[in-house]
Amino acid sequence: MPFFHRKRPWDDNPSSDITSESAYLNRRQFMGAAGALAAGAALPSPILASAQDPKVGPVTYGDDLRGELNSYEEITTYNNFYEFGYDKTDPYRNSGDFEPEPWTVRIEGEAKNTGTFSLDDFVDRSWVEERIYRMRCVEAWSMVIPWQGIPLRNVIARAEPTSRAKYLAFETVFRPEQMPGQRRAILDWPYREGLRIDEAANELAFLATGLYGRDLLAQNGAPLRLVVPWKYGFKGIKSIVAIRFVEDEPYTTWRAMTPSEYGFYGNVNPEVDHPRWSQARERRIGELGRRPTLMFNGYAEQVAPLYAGMDLARYY
Repeated sequence: MPFFHRKRPWDDNPSSDITSESAYLNRRQFMGAAGALAAGAALPSPILASAQDPKVGPVTYGDDLRGELNSYEEITTYNNFYEFGYDKTDPYRNSGDFEPEPWTVRIEGEAKNTGTFSLDDFVDRSWVEERIYRMRCVEAWSMVIPWQGIPLRNVIARAEPTSRAKYLAFETVFRPEQMPGQRRAILDWPYREGLRIDEAANELAFLATGLYGRDLLAQNGAPLRLVVPWKYGFKGIKSIVAIRFVEDEPYTTWRAMTPSEYGFYGNVNPEVDHPRWSQARERRIGELGRRPTLMFNGYAEQVAPLYAGMDLARYY
């Protein structure tokens, strides 16, 4: 039995047939379902108890943001992805040699179901959902993006972590022959990120495989990227090749490079400034002015309990 199985509903569309924003905004058939967890899958830690009650049936998140969507062009031509270069247009311009297929994902560490799995065996089609989320960059710009993908909590449940698994560690592919930014020591390659396991099991945490009804492009993290919308964008690791269940807080790239500027948590907080700029306001791409930054990027109701009692200025 495969770890997961995927058939993406948009795979049959020709590459030239990109969904227009107008057609997308009018579309009312939302993709997929928040899949039921594998029968009998054990969740050994109480922090994963919420994963035992998944949503069933057609699901969308963030439908109230549909009128604020950034365009496909904006989302796919303005990116931070240093593997392809430092400038915002570098990922768009320099990613033509990247090959997202075939792809494998390693599940490792403190879990029962580990191994290396093809992407077709990793993404269960019954789990595919649409998630319209705000995305807030630590650089104080933002977008609203319609993702498609699978809930991360479903992956956790299927992996069956042991009681020693307290964190998830993620790793990006290392292919300097296809990713020219990796030929320079801009960062400590490969890029690595991490979450506490209760954060990863939150209903909002998501592994995206597409946007605007299309497969992810290389510049957006093809073929699999993390989306945690209450955190700054640097937490959303792209082109994932490994997910490890670990006991100790994992190494994360930006925190290791500049710990005074990039904390492990990376939560959006308008009251805690970046050392070089204010986080109180943000520039939505496509708009001229600035708007107030929302606590946890507007997702406080869903995620604030994760940080009850924590000093958010210290654990930034």
